[in-house]
Amino acid sequence: MESRLFVLFLSKLPLLALGGCLLLLGGCSVFQQSADEAAEELPPVIDPEVERRDIKVPKIDSENFEVGLYGGLMSIEDFGSDSVVGARVAFHATEDFFLEAVYAQTQAGRTSFEELSGAVELLTPEERDYTYYNLSLGYNVLPGEAFLGQSWAFNTALYAIAGVGSTEFAGDDRFTINAGFGYRVILNDFLALHLDVRDHLFDIDLLGEEKTTHNIEYHFGFTIFF
Repeated sequence: MESRLFVLFLSKLPLLALGGCLLLLGGCSVFQQSADEAAEELPPVIDPEVERRDIKVPKIDSENFEVGLYGGLMSIEDFGSDSVVGARVAFHATEDFFLEAVYAQTQAGRTSFEELSGAVELLTPEERDYTYYNLSLGYNVLPGEAFLGQSWAFNTALYAIAGVGSTEFAGDDRFTINAGFGYRVILNDFLALHLDVRDHLFDIDLLGEEKTTHNIEYHFGFTIFF
């Protein structure tokens, strides 16, 4: 009797093992489903949603040419100061470098020698006309922005510029070197304001000994991009 029970147990042993495995797999599946549901209910540690603020990109014309007028004050060495008016054309070759051509004119005054002597005139009225033109290379040293209150921002640039040209003064054309700095403020997509300081250097021997004169110019103007 005992031997038959033992044989019956051995014959049912594979079925018992298979049932145990099925129960174990079912338990694992239920545990995994519970873990997934718990993970879905928990809030994320880092919220990736970041509120983006609206940025208004300046609508600057893509054209690289600039044309405008300017006016200011020019100090001619030994001949006093007078107003100056001129025109400029610029080509922006790259984001940093630009070429500029200008033409301007002013009027020379009387020297201290003429003032003290009374009737002596070193130059005729026509020879006191002072005109110059030059071609210069500019470099935007400090591009940036200027803010007006909390609602207005303007693109700006502090630039250095230098070049060569010619000055017609005292009845002669004189090779001239100019150098200086300027500050540009772009008001909108086509209009810009400029504030410049230039030194114009040329040789002259009108008062006897030849010397290099420094003629300082301060001017303010506007330009239009096209």
